[in-house]
Amino acid sequence: MAWTATATLCCRLVRLPSARRPPPPRAPVRCAAAQSPDAVDREYADLNLRPLYPNRGHHLRIRQHVNPLSSSFSEPTEPPEWKEVFEDPLLPLMVDIGCGSGRFLIWLAKNSGEKRNYLGLEIRQKLVERTQFWVNELGLRNIYFLFANATVSFERIVSSYPGPLSLVSILCPDPHFKKRHHKRRVLQPPLVDSIVKNLSLGGRVLIQSDVLEVAADMRERFDGYSGVFEHVDGVDKALQCDNEGWLLDNPMGIRTEREIHAELEGATIYRRMYQKTRDVYH
Repeated sequence: MAWTATATLCCRLVRLPSARRPPPPRAPVRCAAAQSPDAVDREYADLNLRPLYPNRGHHLRIRQHVNPLSSSFSEPTEPPEWKEVFEDPLLPLMVDIGCGSGRFLIWLAKNSGEKRNYLGLEIRQKLVERTQFWVNELGLRNIYFLFANATVSFERIVSSYPGPLSLVSILCPDPHFKKRHHKRRVLQPPLVDSIVKNLSLGGRVLIQSDVLEVAADMRERFDGYSGVFEHVDGVDKALQCDNEGWLLDNPMGIRTEREIHAELEGATIYRRMYQKTRDVYH
């Protein structure tokens, strides 16, 4: 009887781990990850960019996170010769800070009905090289990409533009989660001040993140200029907000790649758009 009881107990102990084995990953998680690249391709299908970069392929191996405080990014980027990069350098300008792959901005340049020029600023040089290659292959003369650290280069670049600055977007920037790395976040006070100073009267700023803390941090910085900016739902009733003041819908007509990935994972996108209603700089 003692042997039987011991054997029974051993069997139970042997079988116990299998009973507690964690369940396999849920299908929706795997499905979202698998669908993400396809969703991006569908979003930008009309650009047909995939065959336009045959020498290096459609995807690049790049660092996802870059330290903008590194000495290699400390020198301001010189502005281009605007008349050489834009067909009409007097058109209103949209600047996308941290433009990533550039697909979002290229889509706008090709499909938007707005008469404006588009400038993408990106700190990862390989992405800039590819996006500018795409632009040249598509024959677009209203868009240009610059390898630049926007934190130190925005003022020099934008202040030299001969036309008005009508829109600045900062969409899903690197969150730099660790508190000691918050100083690496792109939207620091000098950049905010430069945007406020250079934006034309009636111009707009769009901020967006799928990380609430990052979105709230950017929001706080622009909310601090209540004498200069008004949130767009106060001047355009077609743009509505939730009870917390976040825009309910994407006002651009196209999603960024990060936005697509985040929504497939079930994340919420937090957006604010401000309009400059008063010019305090003279």
